[in-house]
Formats: sequence, C-alpha cells, structure tokens
Amino acid sequence: MSTAGDLEQLRQRAFAIAYRMLGSVGDAEDVAQEALLRLHATTERIDSPAAFVSTVATRLAIDELRSARVRRETYVGEWLPEPLPTAAADRPTGADPFPEPGEHAELSDSLSLAFLVLLERLTPEQRAALLLHDVFDYSHEEVAEIIGKSPSASRQLASRARRQVEEERPRFSSSDERRRELADRFFDAIEEGELGGLEALLADDVVLRGDGGGKVPALARPLQGRARAAKALHNWAKVAKRLPPFVLERVEINGQPGAIGRLADGRVLNAFIIESDGERITAINSVVNPDKLDHLGEVADYASMLRETRGR
Repeated sequence: MSTAGDLEQLRQRAFAIAYRMLGSVGDAEDVAQEALLRLHATTERIDSPAAFVSTVATRLAIDELRSARVRRETYVGEWLPEPLPTAAADRPTGADPFPEPGEHAELSDSLSLAFLVLLERLTPEQRAALLLHDVFDYSHEEVAEIIGKSPSASRQLASRARRQVEEERPRFSSSDERRRELADRFFDAIEEGELGGLEALLADDVVLRGDGGGKVPALARPLQGRARAAKALHNWAKVAKRLPPFVLERVEINGQPGAIGRLADGRVLNAFIIESDGERITAINSVVNPDKLDHLGEVADYASMLRETRGR
C-alpha cells in the first residue's frame, strides 16, 4: 500500500509531465488526479507505479492536446501558458516544485514560458518524446513504450522536435540575482508610475505579450522593439493610475522573475513574467485572462474595472 508521501510524489510526477505538455494548471491537475485514480483502480500487478502514472499522464495529455489544438485555433489574441508560481521572492530561484525524477537545470528551464510557447509548434507525440527524453531522462525505449511507438520512431520524434525548438530556445545564462534585479526595477517603476527610466531596461528587440483570451482587453499580437514596448507600457500605466490601488506581489513564475498584481482585498488582476539576458529585459508577458488566473486566488473583474475607467 502506498503511503501518502508516495502518492504525493506520484501526483507531482504526473503534474510535472502534464503541465509541460498542456501549459494549463487546471488540466494538468485533472490529468494527475485521473492517473492516480487509474493506478488505484487497476487490478494488474504494477512493478513501477511511477512508470504507470507517467504513461497514463502522457497519454491523457496527448489526447487533450489533440482537442486543445482546435480550441487554440480560435483563441482570441496571443495564447500564453497559465502562470505557475514556482518560488516566493525570498526563496532560491530555479527551484522546481515538481522535481521528480531528479533535480537539474533542465527541469526549471523547461518551465519557462518561452520554452512552453515553442512546444506549441510540435505535434503532441513530438512534444511527449522531447519532454520525456530530454527533460525527464527517460530512455528512448521507455519513451517508446509510453507513447506507443517503436524505439526508432521515438528517437526520430525527439530529434525532429529538438531541431525545431533549439534554434529559437532562449538560454538564461545570467545569474538569478541579476534577472531578479532587472525585474524588480521594472516592477518598481510600474508600481510607482515612474516610467521615465523604464526604456533603458529594455533590450532593443524586447517583446511585449498580453493574453486576455478575448475576455479582458489585451494586445492583439506581440509588440517587438524597445520604443513600441515602452509606448505601450506608458499607455498602460496611465490606465493603471485610474484603477483601485494594487500591489505587485513578487514571486517566481515558471522559473523566472514575476509578479502577481493584487488589489488591496487580495483579488488577482494579472500575472507578469519577465525574461532577460542579464543585461536587458528581453520579454514582458502579462496574463490577464481570468480563466488562467483562478488558481492564484479570487480573480477581480478586470474587464469591468477597465470599462469604468473609460467612463470616467
């Protein structure tokens, strides 16, 4: 009989795989729960519960991705993964809350929004093969058994996926401390409404992304370039000054410096995730789609608040 600790480790393993596959906290939680239920219900002899749970989680995620692709084709605006807090500001960064089957840098890097967005270009089977082999250290033979392919087919899937993402995959070679420093300066400027020096923090080719899902006004498409991003941020700051008072709760999100915007009563406005090369901020991601924030707490009616500011 598995102990509570054993079951939690299995749940974490299933969640770790499913979240990276799906980019959705809620869907990953459902997959992890279903994997544990199937483990409990099986009457077969299970030599490795971890392998069983990994197999079920991967196959469920592949099925979910096939249906999710249709939904994302009609998604309004930019699609970003659901923000996943991975550490508080006073905890060491780079920590993965789901470390199984072994803690190493690849696990944390594979949580980054930039990497998860790149995975969207892969087929479900390619995504599974790449993650299971390159991130979770499964052999090609083990991956083949999990996804129902031959070892040679599994190897080819992972190789093709790797080639597709490697050219554009960002590498965070700077220190965690330097990345946090840049993000803190950005968040300080937003909170204080003093954006005069903000442009100096931005890389020439910085990308600004917003995900409102058609439910909250957001950028229709990413903005690239320092001047364009700075102008958009200045315009947003003008609107923010007319909103009720809010704070930016500094947290690590998806292994990177981030913040959760909260009203005084704790309701969630948005989540920021900041990417940098150690010298300048290279990407600013803001998730305001309420469906992607409810795992962070009660969500404010941001859309209504924005309408009220326009009325005033």
